[in-house]
Amino acid sequence: MGADDRGTRPHPLRELLLVAALFLAYKLGRLVAVGDLSSAYANAAHVWGLERAVRLPDEATLQGILLSHDHLVRAANRFYASVHFPATAALLLFTYLFRPALYRWARTLLAALTAVGFAIQALVPMAPPRLLSATGVLDTGKLVGPRAYGDPATDTLSNQYAAMPSLHVGWAAVVAIVLVAAGRSRWRWLWLLHPVLTLAVVVVTGNHYWLDAVAALALLGTILLLAPRPRTAPATRAATVPGTRTAIALATRARAAMTPAIRWGRAAAPGTAAVSGRATAPGRAAASGRATAPGTAFAPAPMPRTAPVVPPALTAADPAPSLAAVTRTGSPGGHPAIPGGPGWRTASRPLEPEPAVTEGA
Repeated sequence: MGADDRGTRPHPLRELLLVAALFLAYKLGRLVAVGDLSSAYANAAHVWGLERAVRLPDEATLQGILLSHDHLVRAANRFYASVHFPATAALLLFTYLFRPALYRWARTLLAALTAVGFAIQALVPMAPPRLLSATGVLDTGKLVGPRAYGDPATDTLSNQYAAMPSLHVGWAAVVAIVLVAAGRSRWRWLWLLHPVLTLAVVVVTGNHYWLDAVAALALLGTILLLAPRPRTAPATRAATVPGTRTAIALATRARAAMTPAIRWGRAAAPGTAAVSGRATAPGRAAASGRATAPGTAFAPAPMPRTAPVVPPALTAADPAPSLAAVTRTGSPGGHPAIPGGPGWRTASRPLEPEPAVTEGA
């Protein structure tokens, strides 16, 4: 979640009252917008004729394809009656909790679209296709059920002559656009199927014309230009520069090659290989291939790029040096060191043969 997404949320009680007022205004506005019924039918006839002039698909033809499938028609009626408000409320709740910056944007889009839509519906009342006999479109709610509206002559809870623009399609488009903006996955674009499905439902159920949806989308597009999307921080996923992993791996290997596995002369722990640093079982062969007992000190090979120190040449008269005469510099207890390794030297005193050791001495 970006920094802007964690912005300050509006006060919950104030927002709850504001959203409730918007929904109440939506319901009351539909009742107030009821105009002259003769004008509503005349406007519907003009829209129907315009659609035929521009060769838009016939709504009655699309409806006739599904009328033979009662379960699909019933599902469309339920979608029209039960998805419109819950989907919009869920959008507002989700953005309020997780995307506060987008919540303000979504609320602005819905409020502006609804207000302008009410104004158009009051100025241009229009009967839906199911109430215009010339269209041949049937009322699927009355035919199959469930019904979203009652009888137009006695219905006092809604305005059935407010087809233009389609707020069902407009609100569904707002839901999809905001969720796409709030998402991070590439699958977020599937939310655009929501307004497409809503458009098919409102046409199949006989509640709207094609041009009702076109008018709602055009109005929403204008509002989007005036209320652009707020800037939000990008996803928290760290950006990967090409070649970064390879460079890190090479640097790690170089550092490991420059650091010796163990120090010279240090006794290896039981079961530990002195040269490679890899754990081995007690008594198994180390890097040199020789089996060793636990706790034995290993003498690693000379470090790379380090020339061994050659001891002074001995004359033929000199006796063979003994290992006791060659000691490791600073080695406690005079432990033998390996000739050629770091830290060894030859004693400056003349080399003498070691006294013979007899059995039982």
